[in-house]
Amino acid sequence: MTQETTTQADTRSSRRGARILFGINGIIAAFGALFSFTLTVLGTYPSQNTNPTALGFAGQGLLGRVFDYFTYFTLWSNILVAIVMLMLWARPDRDSFWFRVFRLDSVLMIVVTGIIYNVVLASTAKNQGLEVWTNFFLHVLTPLVTFLVWLFAGPRGWISWRIIGASLILPIIWLVFALIRGAFIGAYPYGFLDVATYGYGAVATNVLGIIAFAIVLCLVLWGIDWVIRRVGRGTSAA
Repeated sequence: MTQETTTQADTRSSRRGARILFGINGIIAAFGALFSFTLTVLGTYPSQNTNPTALGFAGQGLLGRVFDYFTYFTLWSNILVAIVMLMLWARPDRDSFWFRVFRLDSVLMIVVTGIIYNVVLASTAKNQGLEVWTNFFLHVLTPLVTFLVWLFAGPRGWISWRIIGASLILPIIWLVFALIRGAFIGAYPYGFLDVATYGYGAVATNVLGIIAFAIVLCLVLWGIDWVIRRVGRGTSAA
């Protein structure tokens, strides 16, 4: 077998491995989101929220619970991961400017979800029964698996300044939606967005801090991607 044939076989094997990882990642994210949505629709566990300016107040009907579900950044990020990863599983060679944006968004948003929840919000979480498992999928397993799959399977070379700039659009859309809905119902998905309690000045400061953190995280991902590609080129040349 020639070196060229061996290289082609290795490339095909690598692509098959990446596709398997994409599929596993997508299934985990989809399962967590659907499991959580099912509990929400069924109203399985009554709300324990005692803060009138936080989402999830007691006595909500189905529509209110569903709207609350889709107001959380956690669910936006998990759903995006499920969609993007299953699209990559279906067609690993899929590529376009906006798909690159959504691929970066899927990693960025889920990593931010995992970090903020586990560092800031986990200590105040009140989960019970099956919620413990949905919480594990949404805030721990999916963020960790998504980052590791990106680390090992890429795709590589998809991050640039234009991609980073465009990747902020979806989080900003979520932010506008959460704040507008909060202004109407007087309740917000997270304490750092609680305008009713802290005012717009404090919330704006929090938001700017998170945006700055997101940009730094994008640059870190870009740097990691560059190092992996550099090492890969060196290995190929050898």
